[in-house]
Amino acid sequence: MEKSNRNKLNSFEHFFIVGAQRSGTTYLYKILDEHPEIQMAKPLKPEPKFFLKDELYKKGLDYYEKHFFTDSINNVLRGEKTTSYIESKKAAKRISNNFPDTKIIFILRNPVYRAISNYWFSFNNGLENLSIEEAFRSEPSRYNNYPKDKISVSPFAYLRRGLYINFIKIYEKYFTREQMKILIFENFLGSEKSVKNLFSFLRIKKDFTPSKLNSIINESNYRKTKLSDEFQSYIYDYFRESNKRLAVEYDIDLSVWEK
Repeated sequence: MEKSNRNKLNSFEHFFIVGAQRSGTTYLYKILDEHPEIQMAKPLKPEPKFFLKDELYKKGLDYYEKHFFTDSINNVLRGEKTTSYIESKKAAKRISNNFPDTKIIFILRNPVYRAISNYWFSFNNGLENLSIEEAFRSEPSRYNNYPKDKISVSPFAYLRRGLYINFIKIYEKYFTREQMKILIFENFLGSEKSVKNLFSFLRIKKDFTPSKLNSIINESNYRKTKLSDEFQSYIYDYFRESNKRLAVEYDIDLSVWEK
């Protein structure tokens, strides 16, 4: 069994934004980084991926604390955002081993729009050369066909990555539901009430309003994407059962995701 690297003398509590990719995690990071009681891991990009990459994890938790955080005593809570964690049982287990009482935050976006945004991210970064419909339909045969020594997760998991319930269940093996917070991007964006509820979940002061509350950060060009009616129906049907399970099992209103 893999042993914890936890430094027993460390007085900081931690939380983790584990994903999902292209779902407002950068916006969430910046909202939380403004709070005077929070220190977020730096830099924002590239993400730390400490609990995912073996070569980093072997360096130990002291390296993690000193490399990604300053020694400020004014912050009582430290947070990390690494969106690749959501897909990784290894990362979930390592986080649990080192921070068993931590908080885990998911922010989820309409999986159709998330998939389209993911496509444009891959395309704009030179990882994709197929049309969007070709890319989505050929995903099963391409999912594992990527340079794993250079990229932490598949750049072609456009649809699969939106089956959120499957990934949340990974984390339920290591954390209680009371430790996990599921945010819906469309309802969270610009909502001061939702932000203050998140502050309560993290047990920090609620009387703070981030200046970036109404900002649009890291927006992609998914709104310009034109899909045929038939293909739109195909991808909405793809997510229907997963969305239903997510709504029922976690008592979440997902009506904002309906076509």
